[in-house]
Amino acid sequence: MCRNGHRIAGRRGFGRLRKGRSGKWQAGYTGLDGRVHYAPTTFATADDARIWLRFEQRAIEADPESWIPPKERQALKDANLPPLLVELAERYIVGKPRPKPLRPTTEANYRYVLERHILPVLGGRRIDHITPATVQQWYESLSPKRPTERAHAYSRLRSITQFAVDRPLALIAENPCQTPNAGRVVAKGKIRTATLEELQTIVDNMPERLRLAVLIAAWCGLRQGETMELRRGDVNLTRGTITVARAVTRVAGEDPIVGDPKSEAGNRVVSIPPHILPAFKEHLKKHTGPERDALLFRGRDSGEQLAPSTLYRWYYPAREAAGRKDLRWHDLRHTPATMAAETGASLRDLMHRHGHSTAAASLRYQHYVQTRDQELAAKLSAMAVAGI
Repeated sequence: MCRNGHRIAGRRGFGRLRKGRSGKWQAGYTGLDGRVHYAPTTFATADDARIWLRFEQRAIEADPESWIPPKERQALKDANLPPLLVELAERYIVGKPRPKPLRPTTEANYRYVLERHILPVLGGRRIDHITPATVQQWYESLSPKRPTERAHAYSRLRSITQFAVDRPLALIAENPCQTPNAGRVVAKGKIRTATLEELQTIVDNMPERLRLAVLIAAWCGLRQGETMELRRGDVNLTRGTITVARAVTRVAGEDPIVGDPKSEAGNRVVSIPPHILPAFKEHLKKHTGPERDALLFRGRDSGEQLAPSTLYRWYYPAREAAGRKDLRWHDLRHTPATMAAETGASLRDLMHRHGHSTAAASLRYQHYVQTRDQELAAKLSAMAVAGI
């Protein structure tokens, strides 16, 4: 404790913190004018105060000429001037009207992209001061060695600035993100689906309690979060079906979050291929509790849904044993989907079975089959020419 009844928390890198008698925290720093400036509001926790300091520091480092003392900036905001990008981004995440709230993992991803790529440079600028030239300069500063991250960052900024264009906000007349194809992610190439022999090798190299997880992904087409949230009551051995009604997601530092599947089409009933029904019966008998809500796959220590890190600890060596270090867990879905397309499954059939809300994803498998047919036609033509 010291002067005026305040406890001084001292300095921690950039800026300073102190805790008042009310328990609230105050944050301040020495500005470019050589004076100490404090946040216009107090904070409930020291971490909240440090986040504010970090934003102020990054804004100064990114664009020192545009720096305005915090309280003056607040006064401008109170005068109903267009908001800063950081303020608009928060409204976009938590306040934008949507049919459904953002999934926790989606919100975490949005915040990661903002914090890492967008806010340090543009967060302190008023939305009406962000021009196409400003956006182009920012985009060119992103590393071209990370094209996917670069495209995602641009796409996220474009969505936020479009939010400012659209009604009811209409804060700016046009979107400053005007770089053609900047938000487009270029595919790295076709996914090489696993062969039946490779799938069997992966299954054989998994611990017994996790073999069914591979079979479900590969033969039933469930996503990882859908598989890890399956419970005894979701499996009907008599009918040979799985009811997909939930999925588990994880955000760093938080407990597992159970919610709806990835899309509206994710709620579905999937038929179990008969040849893996015995594996279901064996797993339910040995590794699943008798209760209807007993998880099929759970962490031995936590008793909660199996964590991805635990799954990957076994899956990575198993795929390596199959000679497929390139095969991601999600790629297991491609093998049965492609095989289903080869059997003549319709687009609607593929969309239902794999929980696709749009035709684009399922069309990849039909396109693959069409490509195979074209290859066969070319070989037939070559045979015909050779015989002439």
